Amino acid sequence: MGKKDKTISFRVSQESFEALSEIADERDLSLSALFRDYVDALVEHDGQIDVVPERGDDPAAGGGAATGGEPAVDDGGSSFPPTVTVPKQFVREHERLELESDHLREQLEEYRRYVTHLQDKLDEDDDVVYLEELDGVANDTNGEGDGEGFEIDTDEPYRLG
Repeated sequence: MGKKDKTISFRVSQESFEALSEIADERDLSLSALFRDYVDALVEHDGQIDVVPERGDDPAAGGGAATGGEPAVDDGGSSFPPTVTVPKQFVREHERLELESDHLREQLEEYRRYVTHLQDKLDEDDDVVYLEELDGVANDTNGEGDGEGFEIDTDEPYRLG
């Protein structure tokens, strides 16, 4: 059986929600993708994640995105955390394909259960009638067992309907 995704739901204040929405917009992500990335990082590092200020100012001052600061650029010219620009269309197409693949996996599992059900039902049914037996019974209607029970008159045209 495949992995099942779980839904986590919680409430945040309006201000926190707006701040998270701005962060997601800056990174060109949906809120769901933002939280999935955070949860993946949290799980990957066994819950041990350090908060790194984005400003180049005094780290003790706490200047970062939460205080409205701009991301800092270090001496090497790169920012932390490193970012990659991905078109929103690509992200949406990827999410659509993930949903479609999940749907197809569920459909496949449903079809497999249905085939198993039909096979079980077939195994339980002993009322199987073989056509060869029916032909033998139909040809043996006079009871003598000579195989000439009835004949079909082929001289007249046969009409259906």
